[in-house]
Amino acid sequence: MYFLTGWPRRLLCPLRSEEEPFHIQPSSQRFYFAVLSETQLSIWFSRPSVLIVSYIESAKAAAQFGFYQKTQWKPDDSMIAVATVKGYILLFDVVGGGDDKYLYEPVYPKGSARVRVTPGYKEEQCAPALSLEMKKPVDLEAPITSLQSLQEDLLVCTADGYLHVLHWDGQGSNGHKAICLTTIPFSLDLQSARGGPSLELEGVYIRCMEYCVTLDGYAVVLSDGRLGFITPLSNTITADQLQGVWAADVTDGTCVAVNNKYRLMAFGTASGSVLVYMIDTTTGSMQLSHKLELTPKHYPDIYNKTGPVKLICWSPDCSVVMVTWECGGLSLWSVFGAHLICTLGEDFAYRSDGTKKDPIKISSMCWGAEGYHLWVLPNKQERRRQEEQQEVEMGEPRQSFLQAGILQFHFIKSALTVNPCTSNQEQVLLHGEDRLYLTCGDPTQVHSTSDSHAHSHLHTRDSSPLHHPPNPDSSLSQGLSTLLGHKHWHVVQIHSTYLESNWPIREQNMTVTGGLAWWNDFVVVACYNFIDQQEQLRLYQRSSNLDNAFASVTKLHSDTLLLNVFRDMVILFRADCSICLYSLERRNDSPNPSANVELLQEVSMSRYIPHPALVVSVTLTSVRTETGITLKAPQQACMAESIMLNLAGQLIMLQRDRSGPQVREKETPANNKKLLPFCPPVVLAQCVENVWTTCRSNRKKRHLLEALWLSCGEAGMKVWLPLFPRDHRKPHSFLSRRIMLPFHINIYPLAVLFEDALVLGATNETVLYDGLQGSSEPLEAVFPFCTVERTSQIYLHHILRQLLVRNLGEQALMLAQSCASLPYFPHVMELMVHVVLEEEATSREPIPDPLLPTVAKFITEFPLFLQTIVHCARKTEYALWNYLFAAVGNPKDLFEECLMAQDLDTAASYLIILQNMEVPAVSRQHATLLFNTALEQGKWDLCRHMIRFLKAIGSGEMDTPPPTPTTQEPSSTGGFEFFRNRSISLSQSADSITTGKFSLQKTYSMPTGPSAKGRDVECAENMYIDMMLWRHARHLLEQVRLRDLGCFSAQLGFELIGWLCRERNRVARVDDFVSALKRLHKDFLWPFPVIPVGSLNSPLKNGRCRTVLSTRLLKSQSADSLLNSDMDTALPPTNPTNHTWLDGLGQSAKEMDTASSAHSNQHSPQTHDAFLSLLTNKVEEYSIGSATDLTETSSVVDGDWTMVDENSSTLSLSQAELEHISMELANKGPHKSQVQLRYLLHVFMEAGCLEWCVVIGLILRDANVIKQVIGFLDSPEVPQETVQSVRNGLLAVDTWASTDCLGYKPFLNLIQPQLQQLMESASEQVQPEAFQPTSQSSKLGGSEGLGGAVVPRPEDNRGVAAPLGLALPSLEPAGGFSRPPSEDCAPEQKEEQGEDEGTYDCTLS
Repeated sequence: MYFLTGWPRRLLCPLRSEEEPFHIQPSSQRFYFAVLSETQLSIWFSRPSVLIVSYIESAKAAAQFGFYQKTQWKPDDSMIAVATVKGYILLFDVVGGGDDKYLYEPVYPKGSARVRVTPGYKEEQCAPALSLEMKKPVDLEAPITSLQSLQEDLLVCTADGYLHVLHWDGQGSNGHKAICLTTIPFSLDLQSARGGPSLELEGVYIRCMEYCVTLDGYAVVLSDGRLGFITPLSNTITADQLQGVWAADVTDGTCVAVNNKYRLMAFGTASGSVLVYMIDTTTGSMQLSHKLELTPKHYPDIYNKTGPVKLICWSPDCSVVMVTWECGGLSLWSVFGAHLICTLGEDFAYRSDGTKKDPIKISSMCWGAEGYHLWVLPNKQERRRQEEQQEVEMGEPRQSFLQAGILQFHFIKSALTVNPCTSNQEQVLLHGEDRLYLTCGDPTQVHSTSDSHAHSHLHTRDSSPLHHPPNPDSSLSQGLSTLLGHKHWHVVQIHSTYLESNWPIREQNMTVTGGLAWWNDFVVVACYNFIDQQEQLRLYQRSSNLDNAFASVTKLHSDTLLLNVFRDMVILFRADCSICLYSLERRNDSPNPSANVELLQEVSMSRYIPHPALVVSVTLTSVRTETGITLKAPQQACMAESIMLNLAGQLIMLQRDRSGPQVREKETPANNKKLLPFCPPVVLAQCVENVWTTCRSNRKKRHLLEALWLSCGEAGMKVWLPLFPRDHRKPHSFLSRRIMLPFHINIYPLAVLFEDALVLGATNETVLYDGLQGSSEPLEAVFPFCTVERTSQIYLHHILRQLLVRNLGEQALMLAQSCASLPYFPHVMELMVHVVLEEEATSREPIPDPLLPTVAKFITEFPLFLQTIVHCARKTEYALWNYLFAAVGNPKDLFEECLMAQDLDTAASYLIILQNMEVPAVSRQHATLLFNTALEQGKWDLCRHMIRFLKAIGSGEMDTPPPTPTTQEPSSTGGFEFFRNRSISLSQSADSITTGKFSLQKTYSMPTGPSAKGRDVECAENMYIDMMLWRHARHLLEQVRLRDLGCFSAQLGFELIGWLCRERNRVARVDDFVSALKRLHKDFLWPFPVIPVGSLNSPLKNGRCRTVLSTRLLKSQSADSLLNSDMDTALPPTNPTNHTWLDGLGQSAKEMDTASSAHSNQHSPQTHDAFLSLLTNKVEEYSIGSATDLTETSSVVDGDWTMVDENSSTLSLSQAELEHISMELANKGPHKSQVQLRYLLHVFMEAGCLEWCVVIGLILRDANVIKQVIGFLDSPEVPQETVQSVRNGLLAVDTWASTDCLGYKPFLNLIQPQLQQLMESASEQVQPEAFQPTSQSSKLGGSEGLGGAVVPRPEDNRGVAAPLGLALPSLEPAGGFSRPPSEDCAPEQKEEQGEDEGTYDCTLS
């Protein structure tokens, strides 16, 4: 509502004096402030805040009258009355200095083109010259305790128990009347009032008094601390016409302030709390409405130590009240008790090092014009002390003259305080004296997702705040962005010269009386026109100048006080207590768009409204109680069904009267619709500060959009929620159609987002700058710097809970389902469980009807039930878990449900619950289940957590021996059983490996000899985890899932090489080479090689390339690569098939065309797809394209085609190079896959799994690998089965290639000599000549091995070591391994063989 901003400002009085100001009093319009010191009366102007005139009493007069004490203005600002200590009233005339007399002139910078548009503008900027003339003093012969100004009279209370009525002029017969307090009859209410004097009032006088216009009476505090209210029974104040009522049981009153808009009286008490009373209209008695007090919850160390209340000030718009105490401090409350600010806690009361500050003690305070400032006079002693400190520091002699100071606190406030129209209700708009704080985005777009957010720094002192540009990508609704922490505002600075330069309307011609509202593209203004002297309703177009030339003007008959818009209707509340409805219609006939305004209906409210100033807001709404609320009449939801009136905090509703004969809409002509009359008003709620409703409708969220939202001060919020029958059923007769649900939120609500189920607000944040230290602290160090931040809160869980409490579960379910798509819906559910759990589980008494089981049952209706429960449990203390799971079910069952639903992350959360609630064996069992599932699904993060978790369980259960998990071990553990009971160290056998290529991790070793029990447990635990990892690796290898195996090894740091060494002759065998090859092609997205036959006919037909071209491209490239390899390796004439294939290149184009089409029909639709996808998708994407996609999207390829076409007769070198590149791309998979395959090849080589090396060498079509492996097969350490397996495998691949995949034939032909050698004899030694050509041809292998790189890199000539030593970006295991030295082939072979021997021994041992 109101928020502090920045630092307070100190106004120094230009006149130095020995005296301190101690009292400040504003004039009725708050343009002027009278400031009193002992013998001096000063008048200050409000804006700019400057001193106008000072009247200093002579020493002689001061001795006669005594020091000044209190002051009061005449309502028209023409006179001031000052009360003195010795009982005199001094009256001063305030004399203006004429039209052109100003104290200050605005000075504009040189060269600035200032056009004076507004003739009367000067008055606003410049303080007028005034003078004070003293009139004859009045002696009342007793100390004066209170002054109160009426229209023509001045009321003065004196300490002798009299009430004096003075005429301001002091003339005439009624110039002075005195009424004795004892003659006023007092009672507890007006009904039991009795005449005659009150003897109990002997010696009692009125300590403090204030007049309330709307109650037409005087709130008084008597000297004995009793509170009362005195009503004049007639228009004139005479002794026999006054009647008083007491407030029951209060005897410690100190001061009083009245709120005219809400008819409230706030009395301060000696205990430090403020009692707010209202008058019961039926009995006339004083009823306590609410209390304003600091709570021990928020202010534990100060709440009962504030001392008596010293001053209470209501803001000019009556929406907030400021309180200060004898011990100092300021505190702000909203009208019905919502606490907003207090300077007795947090950064206001403590320095950054934690030491306590002394609270500022205040001798007087008042609000400035419109409530943007609070003028505060600090206590004399405070200021004296500060001044003395300064003098001590400066080392100057003490001066007797001080420069008096006034503190000005700056506030920004919500637009709802002065203009509570619908336009301001769905976004937060705050305004200060010279700036606006906006939540960004078009107000009509707030509920949509196209809202962008500009952030700005809140530099309160800057004349131009720094703006960040709005973020165009932001697709958050306003409420959600606030929830996610976008706390800043868009601040619009309004310069002091803004009106003069930007306001084309003659400001002196009109004044806005009833507020502003938006209707589509028009701003609707209710104003008073001074020239025509009449009230008008004006509509200005948003896109044109604010000029009367573009305005649509409608004359009104009475002053408008409030205005609001509902769809195409305007509702006005007028000063004669009547309500008018107007229809708005856009007219497009004129060049400038304008609007047509027609009066629809007038409703007189004078019977119900005692005073027009009491109406806080008026709203037209579609909300109603009974009629047509069923689902069958949704169109009626859009109609203006009722008027909501906030009458001094009472929400009154007038519905349309549908009791008479109803005319069907079809029967009445459109232009002759007569609106239904309204029923008598009904009171819906008390203590209402703000009301929110919307004119939008949404079938899916009817509960939220057809509800009425109320803000009720300290009572929190209320929602008047519609209850719908389900599934078009007839509503129950005993169910009401609506229900009022109260709920508390932690912020002050400023806007309600209906669809988003959010309340928006703002909150004060403080920043300390007390580094500016010295013994005399500057203001900036005494007070923190205040900023205002946006904030928001979810309210849905409160409403769902209230519905469940009232057994309206069906309604709660409908409401929750309508909001289930909201991003914070899971949070709503969590909050609901959490709040109910905290309340019920910590309750001292047993709860007869607990709500938690109902809430748990309710949440099971939603898919996020499992997450909600576990998140709530983990945010709740352990002591409450038993209560929670007694209601929602056993955590073991919930864990299993998560596993069945494949929700592993939630299952992991349940595991933590189980670990705390169950014995270790149970949590180990469930952890194993989860670990295995996570391994299977490749959730590596979760796997790592589970490994850590299982180790923690092991270390945590030292007392109990670890259960042997035989139940979960399938029989495939094979040769590892002996590890369990044997105390051998694997590292010993690992040491026998001469090369030291790999070392087993420490976790594999079991302790040798006796050792601590804890170590036993730890090793057993590690062994247990390793068993599961080994089992999973075996499972992957059995299923030929090499890619998954690589990921598994890299992500979990699994020692793959060591494990493969041990499994070399068991699971690391390849049974079926062909199926393994196919599986690798599929897993690594590696294209099958394409048979290079193509056509030479024109590739560009109708501007498109035909599919045949792909094979053409492959043909020439493959031929080229084979010719190159021929030249490089100087192979003896190979196979006749190869010759035939090469010779075929020379055939005519026609033959080629038929061959190509025949081939593509028979074998290779999939080869086209695979190879082309890589070209179009830049080798990174794995989606499958098609031949035509390639040729259409790649302009480079099109260019190549035309070139190929031109040179079709001969093969030039450039063309061959191009085709070579194309072929490279065509037959290679993604670069990432290639790196992964090379890495796996390296791993299998290290581990001596030669069959897998052959398979990977085949898919990479790397002849070196095949030759190297076949070379190894001759080693005596290699078992005969392996040799046999490789031989049979290669034969099977050859057979398969001949029938199903001709693309492999060229490569098989290339390694034909090795195959022949393998067939002839496995035991024969390999001749060095056979290796010669192969090592020379390594250039080819290297260049092919580089996927993306077309030109072979120099390091590729190092033979086989280069591919093995590639950088392995994503798949290298954490343990790593020492890379083989990349020199040349021979040492590499010996090393491999040596390692084979060592590893072989280790495995067999």
